[in-house]
Amino acid sequence: MSERSVVISGLGVVTPAGVGIEDLFAGLLEGRRSLQAIDAFDARTFPCRVAGQLNDFSARRHVPKNYRKAVKVMARDIEIAVAAADLAVRDSGIVTEGLNGQAPSIEPGRLGCNIGAGLICADLDELGLAINTAVTDGRFDMRLWGREGMNNLTPLWLLKYLPNMLACHVTIIHGAKGPSNTITCGEASGLLAAGEATRTIARGACDAAIAGGAESKLNPMGLLRQGLLGRLSVSSNDDPPSACRPFDADHAGTVVGEGGGLAILEDRERAERRGARIYAEVAGFGAACDPGGLDYLNCGAGGVDGAAAAALRDAGIEPDQVDLVMACGTGVPGEDVAEAEALRRVLGDRAAEAPTVSLAGCFGDLFAGASAVSLAVGAMALLKQTVPPTVNFRTPDDRCGLNVPADASEAPLTYVLCTGFARGGQSGAVVLKRYTP
Repeated sequence: MSERSVVISGLGVVTPAGVGIEDLFAGLLEGRRSLQAIDAFDARTFPCRVAGQLNDFSARRHVPKNYRKAVKVMARDIEIAVAAADLAVRDSGIVTEGLNGQAPSIEPGRLGCNIGAGLICADLDELGLAINTAVTDGRFDMRLWGREGMNNLTPLWLLKYLPNMLACHVTIIHGAKGPSNTITCGEASGLLAAGEATRTIARGACDAAIAGGAESKLNPMGLLRQGLLGRLSVSSNDDPPSACRPFDADHAGTVVGEGGGLAILEDRERAERRGARIYAEVAGFGAACDPGGLDYLNCGAGGVDGAAAAALRDAGIEPDQVDLVMACGTGVPGEDVAEAEALRRVLGDRAAEAPTVSLAGCFGDLFAGASAVSLAVGAMALLKQTVPPTVNFRTPDDRCGLNVPADASEAPLTYVLCTGFARGGQSGAVVLKRYTP
């Protein structure tokens, strides 16, 4: 049996620059800058006090009425995924159990779900209050914690912080009973989730899947960890919108963000039969891992050249056919240079010709949500035949040698290469192709 073609028939994104793919893409074309001074918690003692922050956001408006109580046991990451899934499903026109008052238009067992997630930070106030009840003479008492302190946490406390709870809530809400998985590989997670879902559909194990990633590092622990790794921009606290400058000569670090994107991947023939709006075709997928990436103190690109080369082979295209690259471009100088070198290795001369776009300058590093949002933007670029700009890019870093656009432009686009890598050494790549009926 030949493999089935897979297309993107729905997109849902939640980012500081816009909720919904149309709003986000329009903002990108305008050069919208969404970085701001952190006010979600007191960050005055942190060296970096800038982030991509979601303001006035709640998943309550994105869940059925009978499920709204469950929002109380959703960490921020889960809420983002639930909202993005709702937007993607509605955008696709597929009716699921999550849409009240309508009979599902897809058999639950034929709808899968693959979502990339990260390390979810516990609510420090909630955890701290419980820990304080297990302190004896100023010292934490493990035995007292086991006997009494632990009981001061809500019985469902742990269910707010397990990475698989993003997919758990999404599958429950939408009645997705097909193949499901959670991937925790940093910025590569969204593309790895989309690639796995594509292969699941291609081999006939399901007809459609909700796939992508979401994460929030906007919390004291997330900010502290990234600061200790030396990844954060600490020189732009007085000018938050300019704090992250991917591939720019003045790049001085990244900033944490929160957001994510989920796509509806679907069997092409099924999507065409129901008259869906199809954004793009998934033409190729590749993954790789560089064990050297486990050295967190040295910058690498997770073997992203290997992942990109595998995706190009899977798509059956040559480097000179790539019209646009959606890259990580974190704004960390060493990471930008390592990523650029990897792209040049796999694309050759084409790396200096095809535009390379990063979204981090607009809303920071979304970690597990980063490459998923890049995938969504790449699909929109194909649909609109428009290259978005890399926000905050002005002067190229000669060490990178990439064609990074500072402004939006119309262009004939057939193939988009989406890449993502994590500091842990993992990487993923997806090739999107312009859809033609």
